[in-house]
Amino acid sequence: MTKFRRAALAAVLAVTLPLAACSRDDAAAPAPASAPVPTAVGGGSDIVLSPLAAADIDAAALPGELVCSFTGADGAVLLLARGDVASDAPALGVVKAAGHAERLAAPGGFDGMLRGATFAGRGMTVRIVLTGPPAGGGESPPRPATLGYRDADGAESAWPGQWTCGP
Repeated sequence: MTKFRRAALAAVLAVTLPLAACSRDDAAAPAPASAPVPTAVGGGSDIVLSPLAAADIDAAALPGELVCSFTGADGAVLLLARGDVASDAPALGVVKAAGHAERLAAPGGFDGMLRGATFAGRGMTVRIVLTGPPAGGGESPPRPATLGYRDADGAESAWPGQWTCGP
């Protein structure tokens, strides 16, 4: 093989191998937790939120006394956040977007999450909007809610589910 052909082959491999590594077999990939409402705005990128695994939550090492979580319509946890009561420190949460668990913050600690919250992280905003009264009684009944996600490109999607806060 000539020196020119080796250089050309190396150039082709340098471009195609990383692309092949990024491709995935859809049959082997885990399905997203909940189907999003179609993207409303943005640069055309699909937004995929995956269920949080115990390892994702452990790795996030979220401090705080009490927890709030958003579960999608299928019962999968898509956002988990912790905060302290009567605190000015932000509540910290984790969401798994595009296969990567990312930490987020919302102002007001635990109290700031009780009626929904807006979390911000690297290139994303997640807004929890309550859509109805508590479903049941007790100390920490779930409330119907929507999780809205906006990425750095301006693409937005929303998932229906439940917001639960408490011990």
